[in-house]
Amino acid sequence: MKTYKTQQEVEADIVDGVLRIQGDVSFEFSLSIEASIIVNAGNIIAWGDIIAEDINAWDINARNIIAWDINAWDINARDIKAGNISFFAVAFARISFKCKSIIGKRENSKYFCLDSEVEIVNNPPKKK
Repeated sequence: MKTYKTQQEVEADIVDGVLRIQGDVSFEFSLSIEASIIVNAGNIIAWGDIIAEDINAWDINARNIIAWDINAWDINARDIKAGNISFFAVAFARISFKCKSIIGKRENSKYFCLDSEVEIVNNPPKKK
């Protein structure tokens, strides 16, 4: 597992606007980058927030997620604010869940928010 402890460590690994990671990754701080995050065959674990343009990973577990597009197997967060979300089995937030569109790839996939309704909005986060 790749572990990032500072914003500077992340920025040093960004090439051509993309942070590419093989395997699992852990961010031990709130991450804010003007780049896409691509995790090949791995999971994202964030101790804080994830703010990024596009996120592509297997599983995402974070406090808050703000992104333009998310493509993942499963998503677990306190709050989600995104543009387009594509997931395989489950996507859920505990407090708030807002997105422009959401689609599950599995026939019986589920998405939900525990403390409020999932809101489909026309004003997702802006691309940088």
